[in-house]
Amino acid sequence: MSEVLDEWEELSNDFKELEVVNRAYLRQLEELSSHQKKCQEHIKHQRYRIGVLSKNLHKLEKAKDNEQQIRELQTNILKRKAQLYEVEQTLPKENGLYLKIILGNVNVSILNKEDKFKYKDEYEKFKLILSGIGFIMAILNYCIRFRALELSYIFLLVWYYCTLTIRESILKLNGSRIKGWWRFHHFFSTAAAGILLIWPDNETWLAFRNQFVLFTIYLSFVQYLQFRYQRGALYRLKALGERHNMDITIEGFHSWMWRGLSFLYPFLFTGYLFTLYNAYTLYELSFYPSATWHVSVLCAMFFVLFLGNTLTTIMVIPIKLHEKVKLQYRVMSQRLSTQLLNNRETEGQAAASGSNSKEE
Repeated sequence: MSEVLDEWEELSNDFKELEVVNRAYLRQLEELSSHQKKCQEHIKHQRYRIGVLSKNLHKLEKAKDNEQQIRELQTNILKRKAQLYEVEQTLPKENGLYLKIILGNVNVSILNKEDKFKYKDEYEKFKLILSGIGFIMAILNYCIRFRALELSYIFLLVWYYCTLTIRESILKLNGSRIKGWWRFHHFFSTAAAGILLIWPDNETWLAFRNQFVLFTIYLSFVQYLQFRYQRGALYRLKALGERHNMDITIEGFHSWMWRGLSFLYPFLFTGYLFTLYNAYTLYELSFYPSATWHVSVLCAMFFVLFLGNTLTTIMVIPIKLHEKVKLQYRVMSQRLSTQLLNNRETEGQAAASGSNSKEE
C-alpha cells in the first residue's frame, strides 16, 4: 500500500507540472489570438491606404508629371500587395459560404507551411486511393451485371466528388490556386453522378452502361497519371525552396517534371474526347421511346464538361510554358551562382597555397 501511495504522490507532482505548463500554454494562446487580430487590422489598414494611394496615382498619371516616380511607386505597391498576401497566409481566415454551410464556423485554416504541404499531399493520396477503388469496382461492373453493384459504384462517385468539393474549398481557403473551373467541375460532377444514381434501369441505361463503365476505367487511369504529376509538382516546389528542402537534384527533377507534363496532355485530351463521345451517345439515346429526362440532362452536362475541361486546359498550357521558362532561368541562375562560388573558393585556395610557398 505504501508503494501505491508513493506512486500516487509522484503522479500528483507530475500533474502540478502539467498544470503549470498548461497555464503557460493558455497564456500564449491568448497572446497568439491577440497578435493575429492586430495583424489582420494592420493588413486592412494597409490595403485601405494602398487603395487611396492608387486612386491618387491614377489621377497623377493623367497629368503625365513625374512619370518615373509614379512607375516606381506602382512597382512598390505591387510588391507590398504581394508581401501582404504572404503575411495573410500565416493568419486564420473566415470560412467561405460553402464551408460555412457544410462545417459551420469551424476554423480550417492551416498556418504552418509544412502542414499545408502535408494536407495537399494527403488530398492527392485520397484521390489516388479512391480512384483505385473505383477502378476495381468499374471492372467488376463491366464483367458482372448486378444492379446493386452498379448503384454502389455510382454512389461512391457521388460521395467522392462531394468530398472533393469540401477538401478543395479547404485548400482554396489556405491559399491554393485551384482554378475556378476545376472546383465547379467537381460540383457539376457530383450533380451528374446523382442523376446517374436515380436513372431508371431501362433500355437507355443498358445501352449506355458499358460505355460509361469504360469511361470511368479510363478516368481512373488518367487520375493515376495526374497523381504522379501533381506529386512531382509538389516536390518540385520543395526542391526549389518554395516549401522545404529535400534530398533531390533540381536539374534532374526539372527535366522529369516537364517530360511528365507533355506526356500527360494527350491522355487528358483523349479523356475530354471520350466525354464528348458520351454526350453524343446520350444525344442519340434521347430519341429512344424509353428515354427519360435523365438522358437529355446528362447529355447536356457531359457536353458542358467537355467544353470546360478542354478550354481550361488549353488556356493553362501557355501559363505552364511561361512557368517552364521561369524555372529554367532559376535553375541557370543557381548553377551560375554555384559555379562563381566554387571559382572563388578555388581562387582563394590557390592564393593561400601561393602565399605559403613564398613564405617557405
